[in-house]
Amino acid sequence: MPRPVVAIIGRPNVGKSTLFNRIVGRNLAIVEDLPGVTRDRNYADAEWEGKRFLLVDTGGFEPESVDPMYLKMREQTTLAVEEADIIVFLMDGQQGLLPADLEVAQRLRASGKPVIYAVNKVDGERHEALLPDFYRLGVSSLLPLSSKHGAGFSDLMDELCKILPETPAPAAPAERVAPRIAVIGRPNVGKSSFVNSLLGEDRMIVSPVSGTTRDSVDSVYRYYGREYVLVDTAGIRSRGRISQGVEKYSVMRAMKSVGRCDVALVLLDASEGITEQDERIVGLAHEEGKGVIIILNKWDLVENKEETYKKLLDELQYRLKFAHYAPVLTISAATRQRVTKVFDEIDRVMEGRELRVPTAELNRLFERITAIHEPPIYRGKRVKYYFCTQTGTRPPTFVLFVNYPEGVHFSYLRYIENHLREGFGFYGSPIRLHTRRRREDQAVGERVAKAARKKRSGSGAGKGQGTKQ
Repeated sequence: MPRPVVAIIGRPNVGKSTLFNRIVGRNLAIVEDLPGVTRDRNYADAEWEGKRFLLVDTGGFEPESVDPMYLKMREQTTLAVEEADIIVFLMDGQQGLLPADLEVAQRLRASGKPVIYAVNKVDGERHEALLPDFYRLGVSSLLPLSSKHGAGFSDLMDELCKILPETPAPAAPAERVAPRIAVIGRPNVGKSSFVNSLLGEDRMIVSPVSGTTRDSVDSVYRYYGREYVLVDTAGIRSRGRISQGVEKYSVMRAMKSVGRCDVALVLLDASEGITEQDERIVGLAHEEGKGVIIILNKWDLVENKEETYKKLLDELQYRLKFAHYAPVLTISAATRQRVTKVFDEIDRVMEGRELRVPTAELNRLFERITAIHEPPIYRGKRVKYYFCTQTGTRPPTFVLFVNYPEGVHFSYLRYIENHLREGFGFYGSPIRLHTRRRREDQAVGERVAKAARKKRSGSGAGKGQGTKQ
């Protein structure tokens, strides 16, 4: 299910970036007490009470300004309203309700989107006295808060949670659902040519179905009786090279598309090698837990193919260590060379994503690999791994029960992951490993902590009584 998009809208300098940083839990947006600091949109993953969403910060909306900078900011805010599923309209409680707020509110009502009306910078009784004036907006509910100090923040997020959709239950494993495939990559790496080369195959039947987002149309492909759903995406540029206009939202649209897919086909330009932006794009699919297939396109333009292929593989292994599981294909969308090979790879990746290992087989392997290479020492004690169980698929997810979860080093988790892949496959899919304290150890730890607290309390009482005497 795609994550809903929540956009923070309001005039410049009402505290949108401060609220944005507080919601995401870290300082991603630049905050200064000057209007117009945030000229471009900023976006980040956010979560509240188990509900995930994509949060968008905007530059500010000045309806009547003719300043070129404010005109561009207005354009970006308008795009944010179009892209958003939910809008947080933020106003300044210290300045009171201004005519520009009334006009922005009118435009938001015309959008038909759910809107939360929040009054920021309410830091005391002096500012609370200005709140009744904001009811001239004609709304029944206003949420006063201070995004800088945190007052009223939980009320705002609770209100947002009421509107955010519930996470749907996963489909039954027996139900055959066509895998959703997203073709992602930098601009001009050949995504459109690749899709068009697939469309040109006579044995494929293509029919359009409306997508779950307003900005894309998914396509159903049938290839030798197998069905796939292609999720369309825009090219993902690096931040410094994103121009003004609709292209500003290509990254956000691509993030939504990746969130909706099962497998991401990451197209790279083989004639240019691997760039930092390619790393970021592969990392996006990896963090989302999607299957990943790396496709080196424009192979027809490559000279010394054998030598170049070896060089590119070495570079991929070095720069994309986190996605070492991803298979690599070489194709030419222009000449249709090996383009249909991707379907066999998609089937293998989907099989790896849906693989579930019986607990008995899993723990036989688990006992063997922990015996071969013992876990490291933590605070003078050996970290003990008791057993392992698989808790989910898409991506495969495992829970390791240990005595000291905090003592588990990431390098040892990588060691376990490598042996899980060697033993069972999980082709083309990331693996999620979580550590948890065994219930018996947790009960013992709680008793020890309780005894320590009782001992400290008793010794403190004795000292107090001796002093009094």
